[in-house]
Amino acid sequence: MLVIKNARFVDESIKDILIEDNRIHAVVEQYQGDGEIIDLEGKSYISSGWIDLHTHAFPKYAPYCSHPDLIGYSTGVTTVVDAGSTGANDIAEFYELSRNCKTRVFAFCNVSKIGLKRIDELADLTNLELEPIRKLYEKHPDFIVGLKARMSASVIGENGITPLKIAKSFTKQLKLPLMVHIGSEPPKIEEILAELESGDILTHCFNGKDNNIFRDQDFPLSELIRAIERGIILDIGHGTASFSFHIAKKAITAGVLFDTISTDIYMRNKENGPVYDMATTLTKFLALGYRLDKVIHAVTEKPAQILKQPLLGRIRPGNYADLTIFQLQEKPIKLVDSHGVTMEATQRVVPTAVVLGGKHIELTNNRPS
Repeated sequence: MLVIKNARFVDESIKDILIEDNRIHAVVEQYQGDGEIIDLEGKSYISSGWIDLHTHAFPKYAPYCSHPDLIGYSTGVTTVVDAGSTGANDIAEFYELSRNCKTRVFAFCNVSKIGLKRIDELADLTNLELEPIRKLYEKHPDFIVGLKARMSASVIGENGITPLKIAKSFTKQLKLPLMVHIGSEPPKIEEILAELESGDILTHCFNGKDNNIFRDQDFPLSELIRAIERGIILDIGHGTASFSFHIAKKAITAGVLFDTISTDIYMRNKENGPVYDMATTLTKFLALGYRLDKVIHAVTEKPAQILKQPLLGRIRPGNYADLTIFQLQEKPIKLVDSHGVTMEATQRVVPTAVVLGGKHIELTNNRPS
């Protein structure tokens, strides 16, 4: 039995976690029994393993490529969800790769069969076919968690809103959620929002391009409010060009609440920024004034609910023993958004270990930059 003693939860309680056969056996106070003891001495926080809802974890297609373990457990993230790197042509290859990873992996299948082999994947509508996706989903329902459509000018060519309408018809037939990337128009964000329904995910929700949730107003678009009322999900999806401190601050003032924090990470923005890793992204939201429990909820329980994975996201008996151990270190850091705007912070999130596969794994070289 693996025992994590004196672990500090985000509600500031200190408890012991007993792990057996890769499951949480019990959560208790002052465990006195035997086992492999890891004593955090109340100094380190623990949460359910971080889940990154928007990554690019398939190593084949540059520039949006990486390997699940390089952006996953080694950075404190125990579950990565790939957001459309692969389509029907190669998602089976991605599935086979994922089976050999330490990090838990899920995927949103690109509605274009070529995935990100080309970055204008929705310019040719003949690449959008339902039946190949249906067959793959029936074969890998434990891996494919939804569909992905990147709705920005550089992706859709002359097709306007049509690829999104096709994608929505696919998700309705498969009964899967749709993750939609918003970027530069066309199509306009108002058109995109009008198509989204309960359970669909709007990623890059705080992007600072002209096609953003505020336009040039101080209050959010009415189309956004109606979409939120219908039950759409707002995902951060930081990325190289899709997160703005200015828009995030406007959202706080306007009471627009994100649901999930994700990175849109791949090797280039991991190595060169502005993303670097999940810890840096979480640090940005603490610097913006969000409470630690809200931030951690957005990378644990909420994404687990969206993925319909009840054994992930919460520390409770019977759940998978996917855990992230981290510290809040008082150390100055300069944070940069996708537009080169900086913020100074004095506190940073630093993951120090994960628990995966019943093993405690210490982390190195994972500090926020």
